This record gives sequence, C-alpha cells and structure tokens, in this order.
Amino acid sequence: MLETPVRLLKLLSLLQTHRDCSGAELAHRLEVTTRTVRRDVERLRELGYPVLAVRGAAGYRLGAGASLPPLLLDDEEAVAVAVGLRTAAGGSVTGIEETSLRALTKLEQVLPSRLRHRVNTLHTATVRAGTAPGPRVSADTLMAIADACRRRERLRFDYTSLRGAGTIRSVEPYRLVNFGRHWYLVAFDTDREDWRTFRVDRLTPRTPTGPRFTPRRPPHGDVVTYLAHQLSTRTWPCQATVTLHESADAVAERVWPGMGVVEAVDDRSCLLHLGADTVASLVWMITSVDTDFTLVSGPPELAAAFRAQAARCLHAVR
Repeated sequence: MLETPVRLLKLLSLLQTHRDCSGAELAHRLEVTTRTVRRDVERLRELGYPVLAVRGAAGYRLGAGASLPPLLLDDEEAVAVAVGLRTAAGGSVTGIEETSLRALTKLEQVLPSRLRHRVNTLHTATVRAGTAPGPRVSADTLMAIADACRRRERLRFDYTSLRGAGTIRSVEPYRLVNFGRHWYLVAFDTDREDWRTFRVDRLTPRTPTGPRFTPRRPPHGDVVTYLAHQLSTRTWPCQATVTLHESADAVAERVWPGMGVVEAVDDRSCLLHLGADTVASLVWMITSVDTDFTLVSGPPELAAAFRAQAARCLHAVR
C-alpha cells in the first residue's frame, strides 16, 4: 500500500483527470479498500478540495469550490501552461501582463530542472517576427463582453469608428473572435436590425447590461466565416470573385485568414470572394493561390491587369 501523502496525491490526480470515478474503481487503482478511499476523500476535503459524491454511482467527482486549491499537472501540462503564460505576458490583452508574470514565476520555482530547461530553451530560441502585434485591448473589456455573451444580455457601448466619430451602440452580443491581429465582437445591431462586427480596441462597454435575448442564427451559419467575409470583401474598395478549378478543401490551406472566403461549388471547383485596396493586389492574391481560375466578377481594370501580369511573366522567361 502506498504511504498516505503519496496516495492522496495519486487520488487527487485521478479525480482531476476523470470526471466521475466510482469508489471501487479508485480502490482498485490505488490498491486499497473502499473504506480507505472514503477516509482519503475526507482528508482531501479537509485540505480544501471540493470532492463531491456522485449520486447513484457510489463515486466521486472533483467540483468547483470557493477558493482555488493546488492543482496537479503532468510534465506536458506544466510546459504548456508555462509557455502560455509567457505568451500572455507579451500578448495583445492589457491588464494581465503582471499577473501572468507572477503566475509564471510561481510555476517556474517548482518546475523540475528538466522541465525548466525545456521551457527556457523554447523561450530563448523563439523570436516574435512578422506582422507587428495588433492594438492592445483591456482584459476587463474582453471579460465584460464575454459575460454578456454568456448571459445573453444586450450590451451597450461607446464605439469609435475609423474616421474618429463616436457613437453609442446597442447590440445582442454573439461571439468574441480573435482574428489575425485584432479582437472582434460579432453581434446583432438592434438599431440597424442587422449583423455587425466591431473592433474591441475601439469600444468601451457601458454598465449595466440590458435585457436578456434569444440568440439568433449567425450569417453563413458560422461567425468565423461571416467575419472573414466582412474583412475580405466589404471593407475593401476593390472586390472580385473567381472560380478556382479545385475543390474548396484542396485550396483551403492556401487562402489565409482575411484574404477571402471560399465557397464550395462541387468536388472540382469553388468560388473565392476577396477584396483589396488596389487591382494589382487582387491580381497578386488570386494568382498566389496557385491554381487555374476563371474571373467571375470584378472591377473593369482587373482583366487588363491580368493580361499585363501574364505578358510580364512571358517576357521574363524568354
């Protein structure tokens, strides 16, 4: 039989990784009697762990308590949490940097040397590159929006547009989406009676929240698809649609977020809806997908831009 402290830790680990465990199953895994399991459960409760009895199964479940007790993490979980905390400390959400660093310091103090070495190796070998981080948003703002989404309560907020104009908006919040370099709120605008997307870094929630509402079905059946469509077409002065002569699944990895929206047609073709600030950018984006295509719609200058690009490529290989 395991010594009591070791057995308690193993029991706690089993309760954390299994939602419902019968007393007999726990006794079998710990190689003790069910009576010993009952005594150990009482010891865990005295230490502050909310171990609940499961009705009808003569078992136990680890529930939520009034305070956060210590958690047991395996090696991979500990490394994942440490990496996540380092990322959060330098991320785009304000107000959690210091908290993340405090939690990371506590975790690294108790990490075994082999795990601390793995975390430090990954940190020193990694450099943030590419696109600069997007505008920073407040953690309190994100939590206020997320809470309104969860409670299905109307949200009122002050919103600053790209032109700097400020308005008060009233919406039925649906989802928060972290898309590219920005946080967005996808919501149904009750004043305009239509779906809208809002940059979270430009809004300030008002309290209290409004009345409850019944969630509506989002456009396209999915908020990410809807947001991608909004960002890739409606916000750009130059818009186009092309038929790609491959299936939607085949080209999905070649169409990056915000570039465009792929619409399946059949198993050999799909439509790509996209937008850009110039016709030249449209030509580059469409040809970068690296497949045969047919122009369906676009600005009048787009066809001439394709011909000029084709002539340029032919001249390059002569």
